[in-house]
Amino acid sequence: MNGIGTGFGIGTDPNPTPRPGAEDTPHSVVVVGCGPTGLLLAGDLAAAGVPVTLVEKRPHRISNLSRAIVVHARTLELLDARSLAEEAESLGRRLDRMRLFTRLTVQFDTLPSRFKHLLVLPQYEMERILERRAVAAGVRFRYETEVTGLAQDETGVTVHTRGSDGTPGTLRAAYVVGADGMRSTVRNAVGLPFPGRSVIRSVLLADVKLADPPDEVLSVHARGDAFVFFADFGDGYYRIVAWHRRRDIPESELLHLEEVRETVRLAAGHDFGMHDARWLSRFHSDERQAPSYRVGRVFLAGDAAHVHTPAGGQGMNLGLQDAANLGWKLVAVLQGRAKDELLDTYQQERHPVGTQAMRSSGAIVRLAMAKHPWELGLRATLTSTLNTLGPLRRKVALQITGIGVDYGAPEGAHELTGSRAADEDLAGGRLYEALRGGRFVLIAADDECPDKTGLEDVLAVERRAGRGRDGAPTVLVRPDGYVAWAADAPSRAEVEAAVRAHVGEPLPSAP
Repeated sequence: MNGIGTGFGIGTDPNPTPRPGAEDTPHSVVVVGCGPTGLLLAGDLAAAGVPVTLVEKRPHRISNLSRAIVVHARTLELLDARSLAEEAESLGRRLDRMRLFTRLTVQFDTLPSRFKHLLVLPQYEMERILERRAVAAGVRFRYETEVTGLAQDETGVTVHTRGSDGTPGTLRAAYVVGADGMRSTVRNAVGLPFPGRSVIRSVLLADVKLADPPDEVLSVHARGDAFVFFADFGDGYYRIVAWHRRRDIPESELLHLEEVRETVRLAAGHDFGMHDARWLSRFHSDERQAPSYRVGRVFLAGDAAHVHTPAGGQGMNLGLQDAANLGWKLVAVLQGRAKDELLDTYQQERHPVGTQAMRSSGAIVRLAMAKHPWELGLRATLTSTLNTLGPLRRKVALQITGIGVDYGAPEGAHELTGSRAADEDLAGGRLYEALRGGRFVLIAADDECPDKTGLEDVLAVERRAGRGRDGAPTVLVRPDGYVAWAADAPSRAEVEAAVRAHVGEPLPSAP
């Protein structure tokens, strides 16, 4: 198996000459949507040797107008497992705390992670990083290609497309993943509803310079009928997200900088001397989630599967974590090491996470929208309580950053099963460095390690640095950094049985 995230250079051609018929092989995947979610997933698949075509209806261009701007600790861990975290960190601004509603401070510097902060990094920078990796891994790109429909059968999916000149075409793959956003064509093509509602309308979005910027890199202010969110990009520009309860203006109406200034003054007391806007827009924020992330051989990820308010900055992060969860499972099935049922666990694990993100981000924005005296009193009480009770505030930080997300364990399994594996020092390096091969990692004492598994291409065997068994459990970590299996002082035979059960052996034939 090729190492995920190793040896990827820059300055590569975003439209390399494709291998003939790459998207028509029976073990290939078509990913629709060239945002961060689609790029990470396609890169993972290609790095593992799976032929993958990434379809995007837009021309090849990464806009310097950012949508998402926050990268959380769990996402940084996933980037670390792909040798990408260091580059992301060099481009962004670290923030070890976030202030909400003036009084409430969410701390990140106590997170049980190598990354004890969030990173303010525009989405366009993330897309550049992920695109370079995908190109180097061999992803086949189809820009200016619109998906018009798809048809499934027992052996694969036929994707119907239309080029920029109107020419129809088809792609054939074993599986299709729709990472094509809130208005997903893939989701509509498989007939999935997208229930939910608009939570907040006529939100103002602006990237501006500030003559008198706020002290914090990221902050939220709310007063009366208005609120405003600030984020410092570090390049002289600031992201402004502002809203006024009494102004419901259609998104089609042109936005002027003076309207942004006025809303910010109402929410924060002054306009911080904003000038030189490079982007002005209106948008509305929805809470919606598809009831299923899988229909046969078609999957949804990112905004195609779930959308929620931008409060807490979880949107892009959830999509990238969706991709990390689904990618290794598709690889295992396509390489004949797991049955198709493994793919059902994508829905089981990620759908509840999307639901929880809607609830937490919705709670933040509803607190910001508080109007009545009893609502304002509740907000004041809640923020005071969170600031006073450290464990509760810590729980909020774990939830927002994704560090606290677990997938649960089957009845009778070890308590670590399904939990996020924290980075730790191993004899051969850190755990997340060992995960860079895209393989399972077995952390075991010497006398527990199987002599030979026959699965060396998909399993790395490590031991804790400077430690024997000393009470630490033996752990099998999935490629996405979650614990697949754990046991206290198992025998070598038990370890080998667990490895073969979870890592898998080649099946008689792949799908």
